[in-house]
Amino acid sequence: MSSSTPDVAAPAADADPPPVRALPNGLAAFLVFFSSGAVLVLETVALRLIGPYVGVTLQVTSAVIGVALGAIAYGAWAGGWLADRWDPRPMLAPALLLSGIATAVTLPMVRYAGEVLRGSAVSAVLLLTALAVFVPAMLLSAVTPLVVKLQLADLRRTGQVVGKLSGIGTLGGITATLATGFVLVAALTSTTIVLATAVALGVVGIGLWFYFRRQDGAGKLPGASKLRAGLAVVGLIGAGLTTVAPNPCDIETAYHCASVDPDPARPDGRSLVLNSAQHSYVDLADPTHLEFAYTQWFGGVSDVAAPPGARVDALHIGGGGFTMPRYLAATRPGTDNVVFEIDGGLVDLSREKLGLTTGPQLRAEVGDARMLLVEEPSASRDVIVGDAFGHLVVPWHLATREMAAEVGRVLRPGGVYMQNVIDYGQLRFIRSEAATVAAEFANVALIAPPAALSGDRNGSNFVIVASDAPLPLEALRTRLDELPEPVRVLAGAEFDEFVGGALVLTDDFAPVDQLLGAA
Repeated sequence: MSSSTPDVAAPAADADPPPVRALPNGLAAFLVFFSSGAVLVLETVALRLIGPYVGVTLQVTSAVIGVALGAIAYGAWAGGWLADRWDPRPMLAPALLLSGIATAVTLPMVRYAGEVLRGSAVSAVLLLTALAVFVPAMLLSAVTPLVVKLQLADLRRTGQVVGKLSGIGTLGGITATLATGFVLVAALTSTTIVLATAVALGVVGIGLWFYFRRQDGAGKLPGASKLRAGLAVVGLIGAGLTTVAPNPCDIETAYHCASVDPDPARPDGRSLVLNSAQHSYVDLADPTHLEFAYTQWFGGVSDVAAPPGARVDALHIGGGGFTMPRYLAATRPGTDNVVFEIDGGLVDLSREKLGLTTGPQLRAEVGDARMLLVEEPSASRDVIVGDAFGHLVVPWHLATREMAAEVGRVLRPGGVYMQNVIDYGQLRFIRSEAATVAAEFANVALIAPPAALSGDRNGSNFVIVASDAPLPLEALRTRLDELPEPVRVLAGAEFDEFVGGALVLTDDFAPVDQLLGAA
């Protein structure tokens, strides 16, 4: 007798999961483009947020890029993992809303933490960078794999879908990078850019939430009302903290967080602070007052470079507070001063708060000094002053042999070049920069504090003086001996011994940041 086994339905656990509805192609493309673009906006602005506390060096830039890439990697992995386990539709709106809140909270977190973590220590740089960019970038990077999962309804089109959305995301990042670097940073403060990005993320997240609810209720999560209320409270707290968080900037220019601080000990004294470092000092009532030691050395060189009171044609690479142009205008009436300053915002700030008056004999040209110098006529200047810095570092392209050759071309026979350099530790950079200048000029000397030369001071200004003619060393030493702080002038055999076999920097190889960072 035979028996038959009745058909039994497969367990529910083995059934295929219900199909997930794809997004409209336009909406999918917009979400990928928008979220990828927002990541690059935050990455670009992060450098502006942390610069006032840890500077803007190659290491800081590398930290921002590295942390942002790490956030993108973790976000993409997490988004893909979540998309394979749950319906991605209810997760998209929360991802955007949370990223908007994380973006808004970034401002007070960085500003409060920055006051504690000031300095160039690697740990401070990495921690502050992580606070600035990691969480919002990770959340935003989860959006693309969620969207990709929704669009993969037809496995025959997997490559086309993934490739298309990946390309759209890349275009979003490119567009955001160019727009931020060329437009937003020049027109808006970092605070405005970050908060506007946070608001845009929140608006898109809320709009997406309502879109899904109206379509099929997919956006209605358990406890959604409480979640929305909690997100709103966190967002309001973040906005409130932003309004009271310490802001290190009087103004933000395209390149700097800048402020002008009065000197309590000198009624007319003003300090120009750029990204937390004092860059210039100006006495509004006395242009001959030179506060910083290195400007006093500049003044000493300029005093002996030509007969007393004689006018000269001077070119200044870097303006800052325009201390030296005003000194030369006051001590050598009729002097023609041309200043190359890359940051037009600093020129405006100097006019507004530092008493700068430009005119026929003191002109400011906004642009990169290397590019502007090429346009200068040969043998047209008696004095060239190099005092350009990115935070506390001479920009590498202004520190090479090719740059020194351009300086030599523009100088008249017998003209003098002075260059301010800051170095630390084993003084590897100043040795290389002195060797670089010496490769182009027949006569070179170095002005430095004795404590810095002996290694008893970690961090100091140095001034390189160069000319194609013999330098007035005795007159210079006599002039510098009048200063309140002791200083040495190395020339001849002493200079050669100090430089040793130091690397000559070229456009092809100028590891300025690495030389500065060497212990």
